[in-house]
Amino acid sequence: MSQHAFSQLPLKPELLRNLESLEYHQMTPIQQDSLPVILSGRDLIAQGKTGSGKTAAFGLGLLQALDNSRFHVQSLVLCPTRELADQVAQEVRRLARQIPNVKVLTLCGGMPLGPQIGSLEHGAHVVVGTPGRIEEHLRKGTLRLNRLQTLVLDEADRMLEMGFQEAVDTIVAATPDTRQTLLFSATYPQEIAGIAGRIMRTPERVVVEALHQSSSIEQHFYEVTDTERDAAITRLLYHYRPVSAVLFCNTKQEVRDLEQRLQQDGIAAVALHGDLDQRQRDQTLVRFANQSATVLVATDVAARGLDIEGLDLVINHRPSKEAQVHVHRVGRTGRAGQSGVAVTLFNERERFRLAGIEAQMDMIISDEPLPKPGTAKDYRPPMATLQLDIGKKQKIRPGDVLGALTRGGELAGDQVGKIRVFDFCTYVAVSRPVARDAVRMLAQGKIKGRSCRVRQLR
Repeated sequence: MSQHAFSQLPLKPELLRNLESLEYHQMTPIQQDSLPVILSGRDLIAQGKTGSGKTAAFGLGLLQALDNSRFHVQSLVLCPTRELADQVAQEVRRLARQIPNVKVLTLCGGMPLGPQIGSLEHGAHVVVGTPGRIEEHLRKGTLRLNRLQTLVLDEADRMLEMGFQEAVDTIVAATPDTRQTLLFSATYPQEIAGIAGRIMRTPERVVVEALHQSSSIEQHFYEVTDTERDAAITRLLYHYRPVSAVLFCNTKQEVRDLEQRLQQDGIAAVALHGDLDQRQRDQTLVRFANQSATVLVATDVAARGLDIEGLDLVINHRPSKEAQVHVHRVGRTGRAGQSGVAVTLFNERERFRLAGIEAQMDMIISDEPLPKPGTAKDYRPPMATLQLDIGKKQKIRPGDVLGALTRGGELAGDQVGKIRVFDFCTYVAVSRPVARDAVRMLAQGKIKGRSCRVRQLR
């Protein structure tokens, strides 16, 4: 038996059975180094990037310590963004599947406060949320952390960058001194060391690399003039033809302009920037995650906290102003043993930024000529997204939607992709060639005895 198997850890039988069913057999480096510390009850500082397996590490730790017969908040996970909080909550729920009656609650800004207060009144074992909204519930007295056992700060460096220092301090002050504190961060600046010194008790420190290696990422650098930069992006997309690509821009205006330009060039692009409301942001991320949009055009701030799987290509519209940001950008491809491609466009005035990238990534950069323009222009994403006007408030689950689409045998299960159920709407991905049939079936049929309106997102 491998010395890195989950089965060698002193975990509850329900957790071990569930890990087996999820086909989680071997620990990643961050899990191997941090889980023994977490399970022993000690404080931990773990330095590792998104994609290293850290969520399962602290998720298993807090579930091991959880007593599901005591209905109060026992663990709190603080995340910098709502998207990361949603991902963390989903993973904790998956890990807890075989432990009965475990309630995991997400409390984030951008969502109505009333339903969250109602959910808190019914009790929760694990709360995952953003600092601003957690602080608001504490201030209103709707959340109590006086019996908290485990506090997790996930992506602590990003929380500080986004100005959550005071909110985090307020939240920590509302928790018992006897709690266990787990701090996860991609980097370890002086500010993080300062927080650790104030709120942790003789923490163990673990430093691991992410699951991707820079050698699995093929990087290309192309010198362009400002007038040819946008056309070069379209040419690169038609050359590489990724199923999923992220295009990083330095400003919101560049994001808006490029989304429009790519759509005019026949590429399914969606934009992510700080001016979107929560509904627009959810819809954008759903379309990209389910492969009905090919390119996500985003600023670094908007893309923080997103753990995007299966990314074929990263394009830098311009070099990032800091070399460390470049490392994070290109590190979103080539994960978990997969290969990936990252390309960066620069002009003569921006060339000086490449020296920092060379030093940071221990590489020598050579410019290349752009690939020759291709002739094939039919480049559409494999899936289409349908929006239904029913959701969690109507007790809808993903299985209900899947059943409605496949019950008559007109659609096969493998023609249906990801299904995301929100409070008042549901998004389902279907294979693009059968999208029209799927719309007709859902519009004419019923889901859980309910008729619903359905439309295909463009």
